[in-house]
Formats: sequence, structure tokens, C-alpha cells
Amino acid sequence: MDSLFVSTAVVAIAEIGDKTQLLALCLAARFRRPLPIIVGILVATMANHALAAWAGASVTAWLGENLLRWILGLSFLAMAGWIMVPDTLDDDPECAGPRWSKGLGPFLTTLIAFFVVEIGDKTQVATVALAARFHEVILVTVGTTLGMMLANVPAVLVGEAAATRVPLKLVHGVAAALFAIIGIMVLIDDGTVLALR
Repeated sequence: MDSLFVSTAVVAIAEIGDKTQLLALCLAARFRRPLPIIVGILVATMANHALAAWAGASVTAWLGENLLRWILGLSFLAMAGWIMVPDTLDDDPECAGPRWSKGLGPFLTTLIAFFVVEIGDKTQVATVALAARFHEVILVTVGTTLGMMLANVPAVLVGEAAATRVPLKLVHGVAAALFAIIGIMVLIDDGTVLALR
């Protein structure tokens, strides 16, 4: 169950202030229909993170345990630094209102936008690393999806007023510390944890 709890906590904290949370705020402001947006986020995240977790777990079969330990440890340390870089939606000046979404409605717009924006995002990369670390596709997918929902559902329901009151520097610092701790633990691991499958 460690994989579920760690995945949930890490992604929930890392998602605060992330570009997908900013996208959730934009979609909520644009459509003002929270339920289809929340369901769209759920479906998009489950699909995206299931693929990412599968890729992460598959990597463990190709790499030796010692090389995997170094790659994972350094990946988590890199994530600790990356999490401190704030995200923006500068590449979408229409705030989730691109031309392609006209007539799709809140669910399909959210589903497509969230799936695409999450590709290569911090939380997707974290999902790959967590699945490689824990060797658990299902529990990591459920955990990271739950973490995304914990961060994004309040943003959709309460909106920008609550999201802007969260001290992002503190939240990013906590998330970076979690990634750094996991990275250090993986690097100093003598192989017993990685050998447990």
C-alpha cells in the first residue's frame, strides 16, 4: 500500500500550481459546469497515468537493478528541482478556449485538453518514476489519479479565489522535499527494496 499512499501524496502536492491545475481553473471559469469537467479530468488522468505507470514498470525489466536505482534516484532529485519552476499557461492565451474545442462541450474539451497537457508534465514523469520504483502499475495509477483529483477538484469547485490563497512557494518546497527524500532513499538503498517485487 506504500505505492498507493506515496503516489497520492506526491502527486497531490506536486499538482498544486501545476499547469494542469491552472487548466482546471480556466475550464471551470469558461464552462461553469463542474461535474463534466471533474469527470473529464478523472478519465484523462486515469488514461494518461495508466500509460505512464505501465511504461515505468516496463522499464524495470530492461534495466539492471543497480542502473535502475541510479536512474530513479537521480530522476527523483531532478523532479525536486523541476517542481520549484512555476508553470503557466502562456502558450494558451485563450485560457482553455482553443479553436478546436468549439462545440465539444466541457467533458470532451476537458478530456482532450487534460490528456494532452499532461503529456511530459511533472506529474506524468513522476508517475513513470513511481511505477518504476514500486513496480506497481495499478496502485500507482490509482494513487497518482487520486492525487490529481485531490488537487484539481477543489480548483474546479471553489475556483481561482481559493487557489490563489495557497502559498505556492511553500507547497512547491514541500513537494520538492518529498521528491528529494525519495531520491536519496532510492540512491542509498542497498538493493533490498528494489529486489522486493
